[in-house]
Amino acid sequence: MRRTRFHGRYEESGKVCAHPTCEEAGEFRAPGGRGHGFDGPGEWRWLCLDHVREFNAGYDWFEGMSAEEVFAAQSPGAGWRTESPSFRPNAGVDGMPRWADFDDPLDAISARAAGIKSRAKREAEMAMDGRFSREEAEALEAMGLGLDTDRRRLRRRYSELVRRYHPDRNGGDRQYEARLNRVVEAYQMLRKSRAIA
Repeated sequence: MRRTRFHGRYEESGKVCAHPTCEEAGEFRAPGGRGHGFDGPGEWRWLCLDHVREFNAGYDWFEGMSAEEVFAAQSPGAGWRTESPSFRPNAGVDGMPRWADFDDPLDAISARAAGIKSRAKREAEMAMDGRFSREEAEALEAMGLGLDTDRRRLRRRYSELVRRYHPDRNGGDRQYEARLNRVVEAYQMLRKSRAIA
């Protein structure tokens, strides 16, 4: 099925207009009786150009909503509190701020940017210290450690992070696997470093 680019026409859809008195080709989609939801995508009805225009003229997205729900849907921050990876309780696990801790989206973005800037600044300071190579500085950052790290602190932090990110400790969830691999690689590099006493 090929879709014409700018006006939503699906040519060669092979559908007939869903309007009861029309026999023209149904080349335009309109929401059907069941909307999108938990059970998957909703139904579409296929209409000709005249009937899709008629449908659009009478379509009310806010139908069935209370005044408060309409106001909330129209606000600039609508959807801000929607569950997403950045809002989940485990979102701040790698040291970055949890977005759900902020009432204003701009405050969350600002805190996240400050975290990124401070990380880059710490990496630069470690590299300029002279004791650590750039790769070692990045490894220290990946493990959340500073210039004053010794071997005992390195081992303690490593075991803490492995416990935090390992799938066995997260009910088999493998979403932190990449983070765990970074921690293991960082530890392997740092345990051989001469800069850590």
